[in-house]
Amino acid sequence: MSILIKPVITEKATMDSEVNNRYTFEVKKTSNKVEIKKAVEAAYGVSVEKVRTINVRPNRKSRYTKSGVITGKTNAIKKAIVQVAEGDTIDFYNNI
Repeated sequence: MSILIKPVITEKATMDSEVNNRYTFEVKKTSNKVEIKKAVEAAYGVSVEKVRTINVRPNRKSRYTKSGVITGKTNAIKKAIVQVAEGDTIDFYNNI
């Protein structure tokens, strides 16, 4: 199983990639910065300068229904913000 799960494509992540040359990925929860760096360099052929990781907590929600209170939560994920070297780019849309 790969360390990189999927790229995060939001307005904020797209702006960060255009302005600061940083790309955001959803990664496995057990991976560390060195493994993430090696995986991005191998998958996209770029040189990585810096890796930042974020553990995103699950969102919890409760509803009141006829049968009582129902509680639920979303999955916790780990995100990595990867800064690539100047002049390198990652194109997520080249194989659509």
